[in-house]
Amino acid sequence: MSYDPGALDAALAAAVGDDSALIADLRIAFMESAARQVDLLARARCDANWALAAWRLKGLAASFGLMTLLALADEAAEAAPGDPRILRRLRSALAALERDIPHS
Repeated sequence: MSYDPGALDAALAAAVGDDSALIADLRIAFMESAARQVDLLARARCDANWALAAWRLKGLAASFGLMTLLALADEAAEAAPGDPRILRRLRSALAALERDIPHS
């Protein structure tokens, strides 16, 4: 799967223009929110909590056009709570996204 950090920057720029400081702050907020949803997935022990975290992550990814992350969140929504394979893939996707995002 490919990761497109450019989609995140493009979505942020479309929302706030060329304010690089605001884009950087929103990028941090996005990454924190996505990581929080993956953490909630990791701690979920029932179908409802698992599904809720997966759907939130899916919505977050969709809001910023991150199709790979959206597909993984969709896959998570269909997986069993605590599925270690999908959790590894989600963490890897976030790590790749974090690595590829230019830092100010």
